[in-house]
Amino acid sequence: MNTIPDLAGATWRKSSYSDGGADNCVEVSDGFPGAVPVRDSAAPTGGVLLFPAAAWSAFVANLKGGRLG
Repeated sequence: MNTIPDLAGATWRKSSYSDGGADNCVEVSDGFPGAVPVRDSAAPTGGVLLFPAAAWSAFVANLKGGRLG
């Protein structure tokens, strides 16, 4: 069964890949085993995307490797 973690007390940090601009910052939250919550820092009360940790790791690895442009 899939469960959605309670994000009420989540601590958010800006992604190191965000350039610091007001309109394009992504925030992630750590501490959710097997999942990575992601949100738009310009809309912190908006929706949150929840990625499987393995998928998020693959995405970040592809960014670091320059395979996503």
